[in-house]
Amino acid sequence: MARFVKVAAAQMGPVARDEDRTCVVARLLKMMREAKDWGCDIVVYPELALTTFFPRWLIEDEAELDSYYETEMPSPDVQPLFDEARKLGIGFQLGYCEIVNEGGRKRRFNTSVLVDKNGEIIGKYRKIHMPGNSELWDKPAQHLEKRYFEIGDLGFPVFEGFGGRIGMAICNDRRWPETYRCMGIQSVEMIMIGYNTPVGIDYNFDHDVLASFHNHLVLQAGAHQNATWVVAVAKCGIEESSKMIGQSCIVAPSGEIVAMTSTLGDEVIVHKCDLDAGLPYKEDLFNFGLHRRPEHYGLIVETAGPITPQK
Repeated sequence: MARFVKVAAAQMGPVARDEDRTCVVARLLKMMREAKDWGCDIVVYPELALTTFFPRWLIEDEAELDSYYETEMPSPDVQPLFDEARKLGIGFQLGYCEIVNEGGRKRRFNTSVLVDKNGEIIGKYRKIHMPGNSELWDKPAQHLEKRYFEIGDLGFPVFEGFGGRIGMAICNDRRWPETYRCMGIQSVEMIMIGYNTPVGIDYNFDHDVLASFHNHLVLQAGAHQNATWVVAVAKCGIEESSKMIGQSCIVAPSGEIVAMTSTLGDEVIVHKCDLDAGLPYKEDLFNFGLHRRPEHYGLIVETAGPITPQK
């Protein structure tokens, strides 16, 4: 018997630097209600859904920096989202900035949580593959995620929820095959990925024009090679003069894009996902137990640092 979960990808347009949590949460609530009107079981929001993408700036005032992070989840400002989810009977996945005090020090993470239809958190993930730099660099724009976030320490867990096995990843994680494979070997059936992907931060225009292609390329490959649904959701548009890609999408285990946004603003797309759609691939083409042979892959050499191209 097929197992269906109806998913909404809730893409967000720009969030201004001075836009407070109340305004942002109101936008999230509007899309949650739209998703419920479509009969959805869960709505997926982007990375850093509650704030502007602040790593584009050097922020030296600690109080200002702290203002972009949540010290608890739900925080008072975000509590209405949890309350509405419980009222409507719909789950959600939310990306945000998390600050915790552990071992006598302040720790900052780029985090997402999975929330069930009762408004209870059933899973948490912290971003592992951090792009950008920790110091200012000679580029047209800055990308300082390494300065503002630690590498996630929770691995790539898979959670039981919504009738299936659900995983999470964040933005740059989607570019690395290990992300999908770590969850694939746990028989993941749906991976939810939020992203804020800027263009124009480098000098390489060739890369910029391929940004949307590369975005879909890794999502489709990860979905197909691990026989899982992938729901990828952007915060996009021109945010504080920074251009960010959109084309949020839902990808089937076949690797096919079955739904995609058509704007660079707040937009909800929906698809009824059969969680058993990946089974034919898991049982045959990508039957890990039958065909995968990591013991014969040979020595994997870890590089100590960046590889210097030969001239």
